[in-house]
Amino acid sequence: MLFTELALEAPEPGRRSLGKLTTVAMEHSVGLEAPSSEEPGPSRHLIFGIVAVGLFMSSIDSTIVATALPAIHASLRATINWAGWTLTVYSLGMVIVLPIAGKISDEFGRRRVFFCAVVLFTISSLLCGLSTNIYLLVGFRAIQAIGGGALQPSAAGIVAEHFGKDRDRAIGMFGTIASGGQVLGPVIGGVLVGYLSWRWIFFVNVPIGIVLLGALVKFVPDSPRTARTRTDVRGLVLMGLFILAANFGITSIGNRNTTVYDPVFLVPEIVALVALCLFVRHTRRSAEPFIPMRLLRAKGFAVMNSLNLLWGIVGFGVASLAPLYAEDRYHLAALSAGTLLAARGVGAIVIGAAAAMALRRTGYRLPLAAGFIVVAVGTAAMAISPRLGLSPYVWLSIGAGLTGLGNGLANPASRNACLQVAPNEVAAITGLRQMFVFMGIIFSVSTVTAILNRSGDPGIAQAHILWVVVGVLLVVMVPLAFRVPEHKGSW
Repeated sequence: MLFTELALEAPEPGRRSLGKLTTVAMEHSVGLEAPSSEEPGPSRHLIFGIVAVGLFMSSIDSTIVATALPAIHASLRATINWAGWTLTVYSLGMVIVLPIAGKISDEFGRRRVFFCAVVLFTISSLLCGLSTNIYLLVGFRAIQAIGGGALQPSAAGIVAEHFGKDRDRAIGMFGTIASGGQVLGPVIGGVLVGYLSWRWIFFVNVPIGIVLLGALVKFVPDSPRTARTRTDVRGLVLMGLFILAANFGITSIGNRNTTVYDPVFLVPEIVALVALCLFVRHTRRSAEPFIPMRLLRAKGFAVMNSLNLLWGIVGFGVASLAPLYAEDRYHLAALSAGTLLAARGVGAIVIGAAAAMALRRTGYRLPLAAGFIVVAVGTAAMAISPRLGLSPYVWLSIGAGLTGLGNGLANPASRNACLQVAPNEVAAITGLRQMFVFMGIIFSVSTVTAILNRSGDPGIAQAHILWVVVGVLLVVMVPLAFRVPEHKGSW
């Protein structure tokens, strides 16, 4: 998956921060003195480097598995629709963990939560690499997602504690770390799969995690705890059950001997429908739901939530399967296929910063519409056969790079259009946006891999799916972009 634009951001002037930043004195540990609330600590750069390693490790694992899908599919003798769950379940874990990880970090201490997250991520990575069947791999991958999801909010809290008044710049660097993981993850995955085994995309985390744990204990002071706050566990469970059951049914229909009347498809979908109804009912009645209903109903949010869901489907979910498409249709090696996602990441980085700087002049609608159109052009290029005498690899790289440029144009506007509607509720809106994008990723990966498993020619089938993506972008998303609440100038 491509999570660059989901990284935690620095709060802009006049904006409330992403989470509660505790200002009480911190406990002393291993001779390092905790900084005051506003004065940067003397060891802040070392501490930033330590937590950055954890964030980088997590961001790499969000993209590295996409390169290994064909190898996992062949090695474990799993159908491609079930192999796709190694991507789906990671996103599902993020949906569930991200809304509560920040609260847990405040209640139990940011360093403690970060430490436990690294332990969980490291052990689950080892178990993923040792898996003997696809079901074990998916289960351990789910545990890995819990660790990876808890790393981001706890890391933001640790950095905020030690950087004081410079916390916004430090947290703003998280996006750069995620971008680096997005670019390097597929390349590293291609090298490991091509020269060793798909298992090494998980084993490589183990020594890194062990070193990181040692550095945490020695150099990062303990964090204070705050009073416990209420967490909407019931809402999270119902939302998770809805997504899990719905996607299980979608994956089951991908089996060639399964029909829409088969209980293995109908029962999970009925469970999903019931869970969704209960979730909506609970959200309306709960005093503190993790998704405020008013943010779902508001006119501006309704447009943005729809765009975020579609963007997760076409801009991230389907796009994350580009290496699988390159290997199925053109029989490219794992390393070459993986670099397609790297080319996409480079394209996003190249234009993303400039697009963000220009937002006050361009507003939100123009870069959104332009970005969607560029993504449509790049996707269409990837869907057709190579032209101009170019090799499949070069042709696909150009198409992937174009989709990256489109992402770089649209992502800053997409983020800020959500936040501008209610700038005093940054945390809730950021979490809501992440949830819709992740839901789009989850459902698109499950649906596409189910279609591919029933197809006689997966490469051509995925080319047809890419044309559907082009249609959705041009027919639905571009016009919808012009209904986004517009804003120019500073807040």
